[in-house]
Amino acid sequence: MEKIKNKLDDFSPVGLKDMDNAQLMNRVDTKYVFGLPELPVFLEQLKNDYLVLDVNGNRISRYESLYFDTQNFDLYLNHHRGKPSRFKVRFRKYLESSQDYFEVKVKSNKGRTIKSRIRQTQSETIRDKAEELLKTKTSLFPEQLEAKLWVNYSRITLVNKKSPERVTIDIGLTFKNNRQCKTINNLVIAEVKQEKFFASPFVKLMKSGHIRQGSISKYCFGVITLFHIKHNNFKHALIKINKLLHPYNDIIAGI
Repeated sequence: MEKIKNKLDDFSPVGLKDMDNAQLMNRVDTKYVFGLPELPVFLEQLKNDYLVLDVNGNRISRYESLYFDTQNFDLYLNHHRGKPSRFKVRFRKYLESSQDYFEVKVKSNKGRTIKSRIRQTQSETIRDKAEELLKTKTSLFPEQLEAKLWVNYSRITLVNKKSPERVTIDIGLTFKNNRQCKTINNLVIAEVKQEKFFASPFVKLMKSGHIRQGSISKYCFGVITLFHIKHNNFKHALIKINKLLHPYNDIIAGI
């Protein structure tokens, strides 16, 4: 971790107030997964093209997300089936900035990610303005949903100096429910977020490092890790992740 922090010190910073052009609440996403030891090398090659988000002196920010689903995991299963229009529902806490949001994240049938959110303190029930947002953006009612699991991690956010692009780099992934907790220390899940697809220094770096795009959503990954549920359609991504984790004896069992 010290190597990563040292590399981040070489980036020019950007603050939350200057992030308006990079919020990208309506966007296209490209995901990558690779081993943590590769991250310092990649950061060294990105410092001239990106700024790093700095929140109160922290360039690695902690996120805690509480995800909701139906009793039978219909939202997860829609993703597993590859349903073109689907969504995720969560409360998210941004620890460094002390901000809490209720968020609905929609994947449209045109492949775009559209995120809507309102300020509201985390809770295991959806009510008030959160209930209004849920009903506006989905066909669900709060009584159909229950809190399923926490997905917690630390995030580095890079902002392209020239184009409307953000790259989020998530590490220290932890899945938790009322019965168990699993932390995956040696994996990086990176996501390129753009207004529309265009040439990206990060994507170019991934190609030069022979890292192919493709991953699994952190929520779906957490469901598979903590619950006994079908996941055949995610086998390829899970096998790739286990190959990355194998040298650290940190593999995910049962796939």
